[in-house]
Amino acid sequence: MSEKEIFVLSDPSVFPSDGIICGILGEKEEVWKNVLEYPNANYKDVISGWKYYNDGKQWLFRMQIKKKTIFWAAMLADTFRITFYFGDKAEPLIEGSALPENVKSDFRSAKRFGSTRPLTIRVSGSGDLATIYKLIDLKAKIK
Repeated sequence: MSEKEIFVLSDPSVFPSDGIICGILGEKEEVWKNVLEYPNANYKDVISGWKYYNDGKQWLFRMQIKKKTIFWAAMLADTFRITFYFGDKAEPLIEGSALPENVKSDFRSAKRFGSTRPLTIRVSGSGDLATIYKLIDLKAKIK
């Protein structure tokens, strides 16, 4: 992610409705919908929603299964990004998974926050869905 990311949901008074999201994402709206549908179709007790965070001055979307946060999502100028946070015990699962090598490399080189590292996927199209689904499944199975 060397290019500058422009976050577009920065007005706390404008809730990110489906219409606003559609206007931002355009053709990638279908990818967004698929990302949201996957946990709901495969897991129980899925909770999700938007919240404005003053520290980052933007709206973020959080997907949870029960009380465990699975990922955070942010809207960019023409796409969205999803960030997963994994603890150290996830490392062998990630390394042994069928995730693409560039994703594993991003995880290895990610800046640590204590024992946690972020893994961010900047969505370029439907080709990213398989990776996102694998990451959702990995995150959901970690105790």
